[in-house]
Amino acid sequence: MRRASILLPFRNAGRTLAEAFDSILAEDEDFELLAIDDGSSDDGPAIAAARRDADPRVRILRTEAHGLVSALNLGVSEARSEFVVRMDGDDVHHAPRIALSCDALADRSLGLVGTRVRVLGDATPGEGLLRYVAWQASVLEPDEHAREIFVESPVCHPTFAMRTEVLRELGGYRDGPFPEDYDLALRVHRAGLGIRKLPFVGLSWRHADGRLTFRDPRYSVGAFRELKITHLIPILAEAGRPIAIWGAGRDGRRFARALIARGVAIDRFIDIDPKKIGRTAFDRPIVSHLDLPAPGATFVVVSVGTSGARGLIRAELVARGYRELLDFRCVA
Repeated sequence: MRRASILLPFRNAGRTLAEAFDSILAEDEDFELLAIDDGSSDDGPAIAAARRDADPRVRILRTEAHGLVSALNLGVSEARSEFVVRMDGDDVHHAPRIALSCDALADRSLGLVGTRVRVLGDATPGEGLLRYVAWQASVLEPDEHAREIFVESPVCHPTFAMRTEVLRELGGYRDGPFPEDYDLALRVHRAGLGIRKLPFVGLSWRHADGRLTFRDPRYSVGAFRELKITHLIPILAEAGRPIAIWGAGRDGRRFARALIARGVAIDRFIDIDPKKIGRTAFDRPIVSHLDLPAPGATFVVVSVGTSGARGLIRAELVARGYRELLDFRCVA
């Protein structure tokens, strides 16, 4: 049995597919490359066939154009290896990502391993994308991923590596009105498994105007928020305490509105702005952070828009004896 199964779904990716194939096949590792043709109508299948004919590690799977989740789950069902490693047909792989990712997964407390990425594209990437990639690169260890998992998707999907048995036990990828990779990372976290990012650039991540991430409603801000809430609600229920939202501004109100719509009872809002303190939001009082109850009496959801503010609030809560994950969570 080969050590890893590389899942590389593609559709009409002929412009970039040869570079993607060649970059990953250059890694001297015992793997099978599952090239999953999701209904291509360009020269991508011919490119894949040429690599299969030249390298016995390549297997080609074909399906109708059912979409990414369906193609990935076909690969999961066909994988013959201990580990599953992701790759996209428009990205560039950097060795030794496969070897190091599989080595890291020998720690069975981990459920997901990724790497840092660099942005690859024909146009200059926007500031928001660069900030996101830099933020991802700063989140490395399992405890850091656990703290940040409800802030944003912390691992670039084409760098995912998992034990095949874990991915199957979690039900593979799920299709729905949400980002499939973030949903999987959240399920890994809720299963009590750690997430680690290896501190090297394992992938050049291609971005272009009009890519699916920028135009599909499943990857919208609202879809991310609803997915976070879906996974957060059981955690809040398990806490079994009144819920306080730290942040009575735009971000906190948006998150609170979505929670209330799902039937979550919000007890109060917490803020430092004297103009807000003493007022109400959604008929809940806005109180000063100085009036926080003792740890254990409430569960705090920190919902503020900037990482700097989150850092200050974290420090304040910890100084007051609150334990992150057990007494409070940060969301965005």
